[in-house]
Amino acid sequence: MTGAAVVVPAAVGSGLVAGVFYGFSGFVMRALSGLPPATGAAAMRAVNVAAVRPPLMTALFGTALLDGVAAAGVLTGGPVDRSGALVLAGAGAYLAGVVGVTVAANVPLNDRLAAAAPGSPAEAAVWAGYTRRWTRWNTVRTVAGAVAAAALAGSLAA
Repeated sequence: MTGAAVVVPAAVGSGLVAGVFYGFSGFVMRALSGLPPATGAAAMRAVNVAAVRPPLMTALFGTALLDGVAAAGVLTGGPVDRSGALVLAGAGAYLAGVVGVTVAANVPLNDRLAAAAPGSPAEAAVWAGYTRRWTRWNTVRTVAGAVAAAALAGSLAA
């Protein structure tokens, strides 16, 4: 079975990442979408560059590693009880809903924005639907991170 030494930081990391994503879905993207398109796109490009640095990457992928270790501990520890099922649910929610959505949805949207020349018609076309789609997928990541944090924390009480 997986111990609290892995589950607690996995739960905290899941909640932390969900909180960062919540800030973006809750108000940052709304603010960017209210700017003139070239200004909003430039600001989002700057955010995307700043995001790929150790603070967010460590939280995002370090938590994924902890979730994977926690799930592996459950799967190799014998019969899965209620606590183990919650660990598996939390790890699954994080790995699929946070990491999977990041890789499959948000990063490709960011790449399309980065590839469009600033101030060009291509940029305007990308930006026209970017904030809505990006925010929708980011909200999925937010909810998945919160669900993961709750399930992992709940596993400690089960």
